[in-house]
Amino acid sequence: MMDFDLNLLRVLVSLDETRNVTRAAQQLGMSQSGFSTALNRLRLQFEDTLFVRTSKGMEPTPRAREMVGTARAVLGQVRTGILADPQFDPATTQTEFRLVMADVAEIVFLPRLIRHLAVHAPHASVRCFPLPSSQLEAAMEAGEADLAMGYFPDLSKQVFFHQRLYMHTFACVMRADHPFAQTRLSLKDFESLDHALVSSPARSTDLVDRFIERKGIHRHVVLRTPHYMSLAAVIAESELVATVPLAAGMSVARSGAIRLVRPPFDPPRFAVQQHWHRLYRHDTRNQWLRAQVSQLFNEQSDEWRAVEQSMYGGETIRRRAAPSRISSPGGQRPAQRRSVGANKV
Repeated sequence: MMDFDLNLLRVLVSLDETRNVTRAAQQLGMSQSGFSTALNRLRLQFEDTLFVRTSKGMEPTPRAREMVGTARAVLGQVRTGILADPQFDPATTQTEFRLVMADVAEIVFLPRLIRHLAVHAPHASVRCFPLPSSQLEAAMEAGEADLAMGYFPDLSKQVFFHQRLYMHTFACVMRADHPFAQTRLSLKDFESLDHALVSSPARSTDLVDRFIERKGIHRHVVLRTPHYMSLAAVIAESELVATVPLAAGMSVARSGAIRLVRPPFDPPRFAVQQHWHRLYRHDTRNQWLRAQVSQLFNEQSDEWRAVEQSMYGGETIRRRAAPSRISSPGGQRPAQRRSVGANKV
């Protein structure tokens, strides 16, 4: 029975419903001869006539009556569990969205994302955690993390999709009443100051550090810390200066104790992206989450863009920006996505 054709179950159920070979064939979109052939296959396989012509129509034998109930249940499971489009209802889901991001990315993403989810997925929760590159790919493949958000240049282009949200850059932060806070920093000033560095899982930190090193710019590093929040407290109470992502700098500068300062060079820009494993490309839960992220964070909603333009000049930003698109594994563009709704993406 291992080679049984499950399509024959449809023949069995349809004939039981109609009790007429012609109508059953029409119901299944088959020719009458094709339907009769399929019915004969069933009879031979089970060594039972299954349906007998009577004055009331094609009546099932006792064996057929036993089979029909099971056949309906099997076909129902196929329709709901295999053929039906998977559904995700954000309004009722109690899922936990698992996001990999560094603490600097949490400053950028979480406030707006949590407010949005409170309205559109009120029973869902969010768990954020950093992961080193050596563990990130395995965690996302296993479904332990839904998205990686931020700057992750090491993620394999063979198994991950990448969507750029917006471009970003860096700025310096120092105490608001720092002796250099009201002046434009020269390269000589920059090199004369004591510096603090953040050594976090955020790869953007490596990006600016390598840039400064390649430029041959010297920094006298007094402090290395893994946390941006502790950095803010230190900067506010010391003579130190730090070069940080612009969003992080703006966040700590809101208190008024820290001032955002243009460095004496045009810092590198980098793509802030969301990344997901190809295994979950068509998962409706993951699709919905990605759609919310791209809706909330994009070039049009980039709240740091105006400050970047005033600090470095709009022409430089336009010249170095790249068009936003989704990059697929292997470098090929993915098939066009369906429109995003509440339950389908």
